[in-house]
Amino acid sequence: MVPKKVFFTKGVGVHKEKLASFEMALRMAGLAHCNLVLVSSIYPPGCKTISKEEGLKLLRPGEIVFAVYDRESNNEPNRLVAASVGLAIPADSSMHGYLSEHHSFGETDEKAGDYAEDLAASMLATTLGIEFNPELDWDEREQIFKMSGKIVRTTNITQSAVGHKDGLWTTVFAAAAFINDDSIDSSKVASGNTQGSPQEEILKQTLEGQVKATEAPDKLAQREPRFDIHQPRLLPSTRKTFS
Repeated sequence: MVPKKVFFTKGVGVHKEKLASFEMALRMAGLAHCNLVLVSSIYPPGCKTISKEEGLKLLRPGEIVFAVYDRESNNEPNRLVAASVGLAIPADSSMHGYLSEHHSFGETDEKAGDYAEDLAASMLATTLGIEFNPELDWDEREQIFKMSGKIVRTTNITQSAVGHKDGLWTTVFAAAAFINDDSIDSSKVASGNTQGSPQEEILKQTLEGQVKATEAPDKLAQREPRFDIHQPRLLPSTRKTFS
């Protein structure tokens, strides 16, 4: 079984219970209705990146979904936490790429995302035989990787958040979720039904409520808006935006 499609997603959840905060993060990411199986770091040859919206339509409640993901939880007020997944794709589509996971405390989404992206690109570079100095900064090594002509694209998806001011558990989550062939086939049967299933409607309402909860104003969020939910930072020359 080699997945032919993948989508990237992320989320943040807040709850008095640690496990429940992870559930909230999964709901925001759209994966709470699936059983996730963590796999290692290989991006399949020729795998197509699709949007989150398209990917979620292909998943069924209870489905086993293979994914490369990372998460981190924190119950310390105002402490910054981040989770990220990096990606590096070779120019030769017949070869595999690499995904990486990274979680941290005290790092912005930009710093955590760069680190995860660096990990994926470095693993791919060693596989492709690209010589580089691992002591160089990521920006310098990125230029070496691009000039080699062997790595076509690097990117990351990252979720960061500041710990809840009242000490509730805050969990951040980022993932690359693979689509199985049977998921694609089953979607063709259901494609004629434009009305959402009861599970989809419940999930939609839950996500809307979670977004409102995370957008609730507090003094810290007003002082530091950059630490709220962020979109992944992409380099203009080599990256493609994940929606």
